[in-house]
Amino acid sequence: MLSAGVPGPVHADEGARSLTRPFRVGERLTYDISFLNISAGTAVMEVGPGDAVGNHPSGRFITTAVSSPKVTRFFPVDNRVESLTDLTTLLPERMTFRRREGKKKEDIEYVFHRNDNTVSATRGGVTEVLPIPAETQDLISCLYYVRSLLPLKPGASQALTVYHDKKIRQIEVRVEKIELLDGPWGNLEAAQVLVIMPFQGIFLNQGNIRVWFTTDERRVPLRMKAKVVIGSIVADLVDGIPEVTRVK
Repeated sequence: MLSAGVPGPVHADEGARSLTRPFRVGERLTYDISFLNISAGTAVMEVGPGDAVGNHPSGRFITTAVSSPKVTRFFPVDNRVESLTDLTTLLPERMTFRRREGKKKEDIEYVFHRNDNTVSATRGGVTEVLPIPAETQDLISCLYYVRSLLPLKPGASQALTVYHDKKIRQIEVRVEKIELLDGPWGNLEAAQVLVIMPFQGIFLNQGNIRVWFTTDERRVPLRMKAKVVIGSIVADLVDGIPEVTRVK
């Protein structure tokens, strides 16, 4: 649902079809991950080519996170999440998660069946088929959905339904403010967006996340900040910075 004077609910099957996407296949964004002001690892977000999804183009949203050598000595992280998504509706068709965190190793797969609104979830070698609402996202595709459809105006908000960890979850996304943000990218105007997520995400976060998107047509996520058990993790864009409208 959208608020703050923006036209009212935007659904994937009506809004996204006419959408000019702010990202493109081939985009690769690299982030430095810091924890307590210490470099903790690297994350990469890529948009790759996908398989044909009916008559619609598809893409692969691929996110990897790897711990730095110092962190790896006591808590190695080597995660890879891949979401095959219909680029017309921005709805995921399949998500795979190769999770390697400390001693925890598991492989997860979600297959979304849009014709009958179900998801096949395979985890630990066990597959369950569960009903889902028609416009259900996964935790990777929802970032690109928000990046594409959320009006970047203070007060604007959007509600999403996400399937994660055997449950249907509700997420609210809210634009808090527009500000000038300094970083490796220089000085850019960005929208600070709060993601209200009252559950543990796929990269150790314990709840709410803040994302800063550029306010130009690319809507590039410059910074992401999430709470963890102790303190916060911050991911700053350090490579793949596209040509955006810079503030002089």
